[in-house]
Amino acid sequence: MRPTSRHSSLALFIAFVPSVYAQAVAPETEVQSLPPIVVAANPLDLDSDSLTTPASVLQGERLVLERRGTLGELLEGLPGVNADTFGGGASRPVIRGQTAPRVKVLSDGSEVMDASGVSPDHVVAVDTLLARRVEVLRGPSALLYGGGAIGGVVNVLDNRIPTQVPEDGFSGSAELQGATAAKERAAAVGLTVGEGNIALHVEGARRRADDYRVADWDESRVPNSNADSTTGSVGLSFIGSRGYVGAAYSYREDDYGLPGHSHEYEDCHPHGSTLHCGGHDDGEDGEHDHDHHEDGEHAATAHLRSERLDIRGELRDPFAGFSKLRFRGGYTDYRHDEREDGVVGTTFTNRGYDGRLELSHQPVGAWEGVMGVQAARYDFASFGGSEDFIPKTHTQSTGLFLLESYEGNDWRFELGARHEWQTVTPESGSQPDYDGNATSLSAGASWNFTPGYAATLSVSRSQRMPNAQELYANGVHFATLTYEKGNASLDKETAHTLDLGLRKVDGDLRFAVNFFLSRIDGYIYGNTLDQHEDFRLIEYMQGDASFAGLEAEASYRLSPNVSVSIFGDYVRGKLRDGGGNLPRIPSARIGTRTDLSWGQWGGFLEYTQVLRQDRIASYEESTPGYGLLGAGVSYKGKMAGTDYLLYLQGSNLLNKLAYNHTSFIAREAPIQGRSIMAGARVEF
Repeated sequence: MRPTSRHSSLALFIAFVPSVYAQAVAPETEVQSLPPIVVAANPLDLDSDSLTTPASVLQGERLVLERRGTLGELLEGLPGVNADTFGGGASRPVIRGQTAPRVKVLSDGSEVMDASGVSPDHVVAVDTLLARRVEVLRGPSALLYGGGAIGGVVNVLDNRIPTQVPEDGFSGSAELQGATAAKERAAAVGLTVGEGNIALHVEGARRRADDYRVADWDESRVPNSNADSTTGSVGLSFIGSRGYVGAAYSYREDDYGLPGHSHEYEDCHPHGSTLHCGGHDDGEDGEHDHDHHEDGEHAATAHLRSERLDIRGELRDPFAGFSKLRFRGGYTDYRHDEREDGVVGTTFTNRGYDGRLELSHQPVGAWEGVMGVQAARYDFASFGGSEDFIPKTHTQSTGLFLLESYEGNDWRFELGARHEWQTVTPESGSQPDYDGNATSLSAGASWNFTPGYAATLSVSRSQRMPNAQELYANGVHFATLTYEKGNASLDKETAHTLDLGLRKVDGDLRFAVNFFLSRIDGYIYGNTLDQHEDFRLIEYMQGDASFAGLEAEASYRLSPNVSVSIFGDYVRGKLRDGGGNLPRIPSARIGTRTDLSWGQWGGFLEYTQVLRQDRIASYEESTPGYGLLGAGVSYKGKMAGTDYLLYLQGSNLLNKLAYNHTSFIAREAPIQGRSIMAGARVEF
């Protein structure tokens, strides 16, 4: 859908006003080049401008101003990244049209063991308030983290394990934030103290939000969209001249509502490939009766508790021929209860460990690289209640990987490989074990054909093995309104991906454009066998799929005080050979933004047009387009040796009723209405 004339006029106004303003303002300062941003999720420690595939990094002031309560909401404005939202308590990142189990979320390189891959109503168990940096890798560069990263990797870095002793013996930060649409209140504090070779870090965060407001809807607020989260950790490190080693204990607890949750279809069950809803006395000859059994809305909530122990370390020049040794490890004890009017129904648990060891070698000629091993084991179970649809399973995986890089003249080449083994063992004796292996390969090149410009090309062949849910699910799943049937005969997916990019990283004009095409053989998806009203019977099947799309952003500095930018993304996902569209593919977006700065003041004005999505799966509804207007102002200062940042910003200022096409409950939980957020952060 094209923007209306009103929307087009507004977009042009946002882009035009700064050009007039810039002519009237005398430059105060010279344009400064920003320092390169090293991407920690890339084992070669390259900056984002040197990678052969696109990467986005949120840190510093930008991270503070973008901060939201859930990970998907935090990242959804980045090129190629959307959010799979589920009310105000949970959201998962969607990268290039794909989400869990094809997008992997890491905590400083370690796996986040939760239940977010099972269902969209399960929150990703990382705290955005305590994050110091968030990295998003798209395309082939993510394959070193395994088949679960076919779509991309999100790496959330934190301060829970100190890597250096504070110069003055202590350092810290504190942050407060509030927003109007959900009466949200949030706070976070962190403190590091140290002396000699020892450093201790403690931190904590709390967020509370009521049901959020929406505009022009049946109700003024979305029922059961409230959220309450508490996080804390304590970490201790020994830090020497060649590296560090440390450990941390962290705890997280969440209580949040589940919008649209209903047990209306609790009695639905399959008869072969046919869905039967109602008692067996209904209908004739056992045929399914599609009468509507209204069960009413419930106060459905989720309660999450996660305890985690992390160890991290790094040693420079560990032995001859090698420049760095880095390891990460963690043990997680996770529990998620779903409750109806306060009574526990289904419980999900996930207990396990993971470890990753990376070893960087000294240059061999012009080649440098890193090799490593990664291993994980976790026990997942669901029990009690009506959503006990996955048997208890034990999953174990081991992976070996290698990444090599060559740089000469104006070229950089990268070669990567990973081989992994996986076993999935259900406790139910009626289902066979899964035992498989997968191999992923990638090659990339970056050519700086003229100063400040780079062209990139990368290709990959990556494989993903099925998970326990796809293999063994058998039962009702209310969050997705499905009865899920697993398929123990599933084989691995194989994706062939091409990524082409062009970027300019210096000067007043900067831009980045990326085109991608991914053809996935044996793509695993939920095939709809039968449907009753909004409830579907699905069986996990395999077919050939393709994803293609474009991501683009460009900015121009009109003066040292004013810059304007445009941005947009598009993705098309479908089953090949006439299989139809894939569900919940994000709508295309295009937008414009103006950034202003004057001394210690900063501000922005942004408009994004989300286009209509009518390329839909057979059981989906098309989603109308909508426009979002945002604006903000901030002030940076320093007082008594303490840096502080104050900010005020608004989202959806036009108060539009809008639906997120990537959400399973788009119609039950529209996008939040007009909201004003205020916050303050101090660092000392």
